[in-house]
Amino acid sequence: MTRAPILIVGGGFSGAMLAARLAESGQGSVLIDATGRFGRGVAYSTDFDGHVLNVRSARMSAVEDRPEAFVRWLRSHAPEHADPGGFAPRGLYGRYVADRLASVEAAHPGMIDMVHGRVAAIDGADVVLDDGRRRAGRAVVLATGNPAPNTARDGLERVTRDPWAPGALDAVESNETIAVIGTGLTMVDVALALEARGWTGTMRAFSPRGLLPRAHGEVHDAAVPPAPEMLDGPASRRLAAARLRARDHGWRGVMEGLRPITADLWRAADVRTRSRLFRHLRPWWDVHRHRIAPGVAARIDRLIADGRLTVSAARVTGATPVGADLIDMDSNRPADRDKVMVEWLPPRATVPRGLLVDRVIDCSGPGHDPRRDPLTAPLLKSGRARLDPLGLGLDLDDAGRVVGADGAPDPALFVLGPPARGAFWETIAVPDVRRRIEALAAVLT
Repeated sequence: MTRAPILIVGGGFSGAMLAARLAESGQGSVLIDATGRFGRGVAYSTDFDGHVLNVRSARMSAVEDRPEAFVRWLRSHAPEHADPGGFAPRGLYGRYVADRLASVEAAHPGMIDMVHGRVAAIDGADVVLDDGRRRAGRAVVLATGNPAPNTARDGLERVTRDPWAPGALDAVESNETIAVIGTGLTMVDVALALEARGWTGTMRAFSPRGLLPRAHGEVHDAAVPPAPEMLDGPASRRLAAARLRARDHGWRGVMEGLRPITADLWRAADVRTRSRLFRHLRPWWDVHRHRIAPGVAARIDRLIADGRLTVSAARVTGATPVGADLIDMDSNRPADRDKVMVEWLPPRATVPRGLLVDRVIDCSGPGHDPRRDPLTAPLLKSGRARLDPLGLGLDLDDAGRVVGADGAPDPALFVLGPPARGAFWETIAVPDVRRRIEALAAVLT
């Protein structure tokens, strides 16, 4: 008797590579994606070669037990990027993921059913698409990836809420002054993409701490095993031990040593410790953990040195479109086009400051909020799901099953990839996601 399929909502890296692993294990799946870019998702759909991976190619195999797979693919399809220690273009990686999905589908015919459509509701182990189609399964996996930022308000002229939306940057004129909400990886991507398009203006980027992503070293740093004091006890003692370890052995090596066990440490921590880590450590963790290629860092440094990029520690509190008759504060002359007045509040300040710019771009990072998501909000309301203790996402058990309001895991509902961050902390980078894929595939088969 044929088993019912696993319904996977989201066809980016997480969903597509889970479908491939399930097929290789003899389990069929239905892979549903609203964009139809199966295997690529937002991160790997870019066609700009300056958007490169943030992890060296040798560590980017899509399969946990085949570490050489991506580099071998590069040697066959793009030998100029086949350096294991290099950082290949993200669009090229998207081709690799899509190619693996197609290869597995060809080798296991009928095991992967790819559906171009948007899921409107989850009903038991079935899903209902927005056109009324219903697909039946024995379990549902939410692999919906990273949602667009949600810091900027809707409906404002000259405010770009989603820099990854098709054509989002097309309206930017070559000499515009831009305010950016966020100083992380998305800001870096936007700055590089605009510069490649011929943009010659200036950019002011804001975040509460004004931190930029750190750079990888020129060569891979060997992992430094964590000191015992880093693995247990109060958060302050762990952090002090990590700083001492970084001073003696280098912070990149310390981060590499923590990488394989981060999710386990997060799961083992009590709610109070998790809360302290999230509130106080997360910004520093993110910029050291999610690093950028040395070449990318050099280009950002050049923009800063040339005075075209300024990074400020501040919160953006408002953005108001204004007419062209307003006086430009820099030139003391009437503005020649519509502007946006940005209000920003430096640390410990009580009175916001103003900055007149041509455009605002929201690069504040993924807007994960299960209470606003049309798929997960009904699950929370019905009690089939509950928020994790910090409210970062849905509460999950160790296998990735959604935990209901009664505290019991749902055997037919799972979460994979970035939406599982509240439960596993590190679920964004490919090496972390592919480990979760292996664990989830074992449960589902």
